[in-house]
Formats: sequence, structure tokens, C-alpha cells
Amino acid sequence: MSTSKVYLKVRRVDPSVVQSAQSVTVADVHESMGITGRSALLGARMRPISEHQPKIAGPAVTAFCWPGDNLMMHRALYLAQPGDVLVVVCQAELSGAQWGDVATRYALKKGLAGVVVQGCVRDVDQVRALGMPVWSTHIWPMHPDKRGHGYVNAPVVCEGVEVRPGDLIVADGDAVICVPRDQAQSVVSAAQAKMQKEEAAAEKVRAGASVWDLSGASASYADLEVEEIDAAFDD
Repeated sequence: MSTSKVYLKVRRVDPSVVQSAQSVTVADVHESMGITGRSALLGARMRPISEHQPKIAGPAVTAFCWPGDNLMMHRALYLAQPGDVLVVVCQAELSGAQWGDVATRYALKKGLAGVVVQGCVRDVDQVRALGMPVWSTHIWPMHPDKRGHGYVNAPVVCEGVEVRPGDLIVADGDAVICVPRDQAQSVVSAAQAKMQKEEAAAEKVRAGASVWDLSGASASYADLEVEEIDAAFDD
């Protein structure tokens, strides 16, 4: 009996929500989720492979791969649709590269938004030159096999966060965050409102206001009743 499962269909987050998410940052999405935003951020090891790659937003398609093998990544990539974000998990992270230049060329041709890998990617010079937005926990060229079990388009835990197929993935230079599909509309709307407030605050700074006051730090500091001494510590 097979231990692998591949689901051919994904209930994706609404395209209008994805389009709106293009304008928000991971930080604003994170804060707009309230306390659950802390558990929605993928771990800090997940980093963009290129300093200047663009921010992305899109529905997740998922793959879970056996150690040293990326067969299920390839099946997920084959099934992915334009605008999707491929989320790949290999728990034996250094056992074999999950992503490289040939996959990148195919993903670009298909129109994927980006790739997120818990595991290693290789051919990074070529991938960077091609301009594919990729986030990963490792860069390492170990050769993978293509004959292992796993699953596609089922929930995975990627860098400590459950990612369900169709959830909204947003990734930028800060981090990667996963917003559950049924919360995406309200979270993105709240993030847009937060960004508007920050733009208004930035305008006040340009006009001469102090971040010390605008941020609320001044009021919090006053509540602490800090002793300020008009001298150097070593006078």
C-alpha cells in the first residue's frame, strides 16, 4: 500500500485578496493578525536567497519530501498554477537540494509567484540571475534523488508553521508569513489600514514631528518614572 498521497485540487485564497496582499508588508500582516501573528511567522532561518528579490503574495501549494529526495516537489511544481507559491518541506534539510536552476526556469515559465523551502536550494547564482523569488533555510548543493515517497497539497509544517494548501503566503525581505485562507480577507484589509496610518505618521515626521512622541514611547517612558541625571556616568 502506498504511503504517498497527492491531492490534485487546491481551494485557493480568493485572487482579489492576493492582489490586495501585494501592497502590504509581512510586518503589517503579522501585527494585523494580533496574537496569532506570532505563530504565523515562519522561523527566522527562512531567508531570501537574494537581497533584492521582490516581495510576493500568493496561495500555497505544498510538497513534503523524503530525505535526500525531491520527487514530490517536482509533482507539486507540475500541478502548480500561475501565481501560486510553492512551499516545500524536507525535514532532513541537508540531505538533498529541493530546488535548483532547471526547476526555476520551469516555474518562471508557469508564472509561479515564488518558492519557500525548508531545506536546501542550489544553483543559487543562476537562480538569482533568473530573478525567481526564493526563500530557504539552507543553500547547499547536495544531489537529490527522485524516487521517494511524500505527499503533495496536504498540510505541512514549514519552519514551525502549519501551511495548508490554498493559504495565503506573503514573503518579503523580513520574513515569510502564512495567513489561513478563511482569515486572509480580514487580515489583509487590516494590514492595508495599518499601512495607511504609518504613511500618515511618516508624513508627520517629514513635517518635523518626533518618532519619540508619535510612537508612544514618550508616554510609556514617563510612566516608568525614570531618573534622568544631567551628567556623564563616569563624572
